[in-house]
Amino acid sequence: MSDLPRRAVTRTAKLASLPIGFAGRTALGVGKRTLGKPAELVALEIQQRTADQLFKVLGELKGGAMKVGQMLSIFEAALPPEIAGPYRATLTRLQEAAPPLPARAVHKVLEEGLGAGWRDRFAEFDDKPAAAASIGQVHKAIWADSRTVAVKVQYPGAGKALIADFNQLARLSRLFSVLMPGLDIKSILAELKERVAEELDYTIEAASQSTFAQAYDGDPDFFVPAVVAQSGHVLVTEWMDGGTPLSKIISEGTQEQRDRAGLLYCRFLFSGPARCGLLHADPHPGNFRLLDDGRLGVLDFGAVDRLPGGFHRRIGRLMRIGTMLDVDLIEQALREDDFIREGVEIDPKALHAFIAPVAEPLIEETFKFSREWLRQEAARVTDLRPTNVVRQLNLPPSYVLIHRVVTAGTGVLCQLEAEGPFRGEALAWVPGFADDPDPASLEELDDSGEELAG
Repeated sequence: MSDLPRRAVTRTAKLASLPIGFAGRTALGVGKRTLGKPAELVALEIQQRTADQLFKVLGELKGGAMKVGQMLSIFEAALPPEIAGPYRATLTRLQEAAPPLPARAVHKVLEEGLGAGWRDRFAEFDDKPAAAASIGQVHKAIWADSRTVAVKVQYPGAGKALIADFNQLARLSRLFSVLMPGLDIKSILAELKERVAEELDYTIEAASQSTFAQAYDGDPDFFVPAVVAQSGHVLVTEWMDGGTPLSKIISEGTQEQRDRAGLLYCRFLFSGPARCGLLHADPHPGNFRLLDDGRLGVLDFGAVDRLPGGFHRRIGRLMRIGTMLDVDLIEQALREDDFIREGVEIDPKALHAFIAPVAEPLIEETFKFSREWLRQEAARVTDLRPTNVVRQLNLPPSYVLIHRVVTAGTGVLCQLEAEGPFRGEALAWVPGFADDPDPASLEELDDSGEELAG
């Protein structure tokens, strides 16, 4: 009936196998250390095997757990390419191979959402899905008023499977702490669970998309389809016609298209919080297309971060301090915002070496993202040696979706190999990045967070 495994017992057993494997590897590591093998090599071996098993199981589960795996992509920064690469390939293959929901099952969801007379609301409805994802699929249809619409239908059981998988994963915090010991993993998983639960609620998605559509209505640079109807596990929006998917521009676009798409992509992500208090938090290339009139079309608003009043000034301050490359100031700011947890020691030279290239796009007036630059950054970040400063850093729960946007968005810009004034977009849309009278002052915001809304 859908791509979700039917037997909950099987799903639970696969997830439950993870800590058992971890215990075995830990015991093996202790034994090797006793026999004289260097502790660092043992730790590296345990981390690699743990990561391999973790992502292999997530990939096998598919459906809800596949969505979990996608949301947990923030941990890929801790993985070497030989592990992260096959994991991503597995997710892609599983998603492409997902059998479509049978027409009778689609009709049942439509009836439950739109009522027994759901057909009267459409002039035409195509039973063959136009697109599929991990927890639902999209059908093209003609609304009763002759508008072409996209009908998003959620797979039956997707919600229960997804939440069950997350409840299991919450018990596996030790596994993730092996990969990145500086993380407060339990808090991050709790935040991710809440956000993923929101993605299942089409009422929330409809409200978010309507807010974006109203804010960008008539905009010369962007097009957001309006919401037509929503009820239950059904969401109906305007259909987006024409244009070139960002994925196609990545594979065969001209440099002019790459630069245009990259700048608009960056501008949309930066401007959302300021213009409507929301950050689009799923910057996958499949959710964007360059339309024939030059605008950037944007889809899928299931994952958003609510930032009333725009980006918090503290975010802009962190960005600004990062571009100053004063390592003492950077460390102080990171500790204040809990990116470095209490009791964790950081090598200042290693921190500076990590921050400098990351800050480069926000220092230069014009910057060219490239695959080579991304490969260099990935090689540094995925180094699993205990001395790697990245593994000592924490991700505060309030920054989970922002981090997801930054990392995924940077990856897309590098795939586009786009060049443009990206620093200017940060200056225009992020409070605190340039407008504080005393850039060296860290006391300008009180810890209560009352001034965080910019």
